[in-house]
Amino acid sequence: MSQCLNPDCLAVNPVTHKFCQKCGQKLWLKDRYQALKLIGQGGFGKTFLAVDLDKPSQPRCVIKQFFPQGQGTGSLGKAAELFQEEAKRLDDLGNHGQIPELLAYFIADDQRQYLVQEYIEGENLAQELESKGVFNEEKIRALLMDLLPVLEFIHSHQVIHRDIKPENIIRRQSDQKLVLVDFGAAKAVEPGNRSVTGTIIGSAEYVAPEQMNGKAVNASDLYSLGVTCLNLLTGISPFDLFDQGEHEWCWRDYLVNNSVSNELDNILEKLVSLGVKKRYQSAADALKDLGFITPKVSTQTNVKIPTIPKTQLQSGNTQTLIDILPGGVKLEMIKIPAGSFMMGSNQSNDEKPIHRVILKEFYLGKYPVTQEQWQVVMENNPSDFRNDLKNPVERVSWDNCQEFCHKLSNLTKKNYRLASEAEWEYACRAGTTTHYSFGDNPVELGNYAWYSQNSAARTHPVGQKNPNFWGLYDMHGNVWEWCEDSWHENYRGASVDGTSWINSRSQNNFRVVRGGSWGNYSENCRCANRGSSNLNYRYNYSGFRLALG
Repeated sequence: MSQCLNPDCLAVNPVTHKFCQKCGQKLWLKDRYQALKLIGQGGFGKTFLAVDLDKPSQPRCVIKQFFPQGQGTGSLGKAAELFQEEAKRLDDLGNHGQIPELLAYFIADDQRQYLVQEYIEGENLAQELESKGVFNEEKIRALLMDLLPVLEFIHSHQVIHRDIKPENIIRRQSDQKLVLVDFGAAKAVEPGNRSVTGTIIGSAEYVAPEQMNGKAVNASDLYSLGVTCLNLLTGISPFDLFDQGEHEWCWRDYLVNNSVSNELDNILEKLVSLGVKKRYQSAADALKDLGFITPKVSTQTNVKIPTIPKTQLQSGNTQTLIDILPGGVKLEMIKIPAGSFMMGSNQSNDEKPIHRVILKEFYLGKYPVTQEQWQVVMENNPSDFRNDLKNPVERVSWDNCQEFCHKLSNLTKKNYRLASEAEWEYACRAGTTTHYSFGDNPVELGNYAWYSQNSAARTHPVGQKNPNFWGLYDMHGNVWEWCEDSWHENYRGASVDGTSWINSRSQNNFRVVRGGSWGNYSENCRCANRGSSNLNYRYNYSGFRLALG
């Protein structure tokens, strides 16, 4: 059905009609955007779910119509200005993955302003709170990890959102990422003019004190995000979480069987500090306290990640830990930064559901364990392909790998182990979200991996192909790599803190392998692709990579 956009009509029409049966107004904006139904309205306008008929897939979108009600001349002018500014802000911020894309802005035949933007399907956090209950510490940390980089991005573009609250944060259904919406209150910050008093805009429960005085700054958004967290932790209105008599927050009194660590407590307190100078001054500062190393924010949009040459990666862009084994054999480990990522994909049922994982810092082998390294620790070489001791060791079972880790740990006095499945995928992706660590095009895989198309049906010395952006070699192909985790058919119930998901042998005799091998097609070498093998079995396409920390 088609929804009429005339505010005095709003009649529902058959989908095939181009003009309203009741009032005669044209139904399709710019002969392209067809409203399906009214999904929201406020003092300044109405919002409609729509489809873009110009595109073959007819994707859904959102039409925002400027239609103020009961406003004086001054307020009307300000409202019109804010509506126009929202379009400008969305356009300036470009195509960020967690901000709705602006598709169009225009004045239609009815002389009203319209804004068309990307439709984000999913529940907002207020709805999620109502349907699933209060958030625990794990979910609050994930929220902060997900949204603080978005705030860092918009602040780097000299934009303050000014209306952060649960209703304006949507958990996108397709990938569970949080999307920041409603930039109608967003304000551009003019350099050298940060102290000028402006209009008081925002939702009173979440607005920072200085914003109430018309002097919003970047830290005002951080305050609103902190208050949002308090609301989600307790399910209580922020008005009731603040003791007016004592002039301090009392949110801890409302935690019911929902404890918060001292670390998170301190972070939240600093976010919601009433004094601007006592608050975090940037999203990056808050991320550091969460243990996340945030990348430098680019002020450009749609930037393609450049190819990083080997020499650059080897000259200080990564931190390497080196152990010298007997005979002078080197074992090199790359420091993997703490952070979070979306694990899994929609390519296969065993890679679902996509879910956010937060990880602490750890080390991962620069290469798969080689035959040379195995030989000096275990005093044997089980491999089939022995033409070069720099080849990865293979024909090792999961139990064999555990024995190697135990002996190596005794030798070096360090706690070497297998990586968890989450650690492995996080390190393989190295900050990317594509099928492979270098992009989506399988034609390029030969530059990074030994696989069925170029391997001549055997392993090859490690480190001959290009590394990923964190300096790790052979994450795709050469040999499958054992992980610590038991095999599970999907990620329902998986841990979200990066630790291994292990069942007893009586429950599950299979373990996870990752990365594909010399004998696999490109599809099996994707970052998210998963495999399994009996922990006692030994194949000439199965090896492993060490983790530490």
